Amino acid sequence: MRDKALGAPVSRPVLTRERVLDTAAGLVTQHGPDALTMRKLAAELGTAVTSIYWHVGNRESLLDALVERTVADLGALRPTGRTPAQRIVSLARALRRQLRAHPHLVAMVHERGLTERMFLPARQALVREAHAAGLEGARAAEVVRAVQFQVVGFVLVERNRERAPAQRPAEEEAWDAETAGPDAALARALARPVDEERLFVTSVRALVDGLLAR
Repeated sequence: MRDKALGAPVSRPVLTRERVLDTAAGLVTQHGPDALTMRKLAAELGTAVTSIYWHVGNRESLLDALVERTVADLGALRPTGRTPAQRIVSLARALRRQLRAHPHLVAMVHERGLTERMFLPARQALVREAHAAGLEGARAAEVVRAVQFQVVGFVLVERNRERAPAQRPAEEEAWDAETAGPDAALARALARPVDEERLFVTSVRALVDGLLAR
């Protein structure tokens, strides 16, 4: 292929399995699994459908590969911080970011019955931090489950808020002197948009501090 203006060859990126998977993941992330067809993927890559088959097989094989990569990505979470509590909170934040960034891919993992496998590395990391905090047995298990439930529940609420129809009255219109009582500052605070990241960190810190202090 040549540049029309200069007559020079136009080089295309080499088609690799990783490039195919990256592009497919982008289509799923933007439009959902139903939008991922081999023909559309080939158009995005500027190649023939047969070339995609050579690298990843058919569409089902492609979806399986995307699921495996999503599972691997969630297994790559690494805690940060100086204390077990800080490190547990960092794992919770990283897990939420991953789930928020790839909802359609996570749904595909769930549909294929691999949810427990997907969460296993994150749970193992939480176990290590619970042990570092001196907890064992049922108390360590409680930390692992509570943090996972907190993350998943929070993400589900966020997704539900995003997909909900317009509310009447809107959240910022619902709070006034009548609904909030004598606490005017409360009314003003509840009328402001939710800072979801701040709220998540506040809630998960309180949860972790409470679990570790028991």
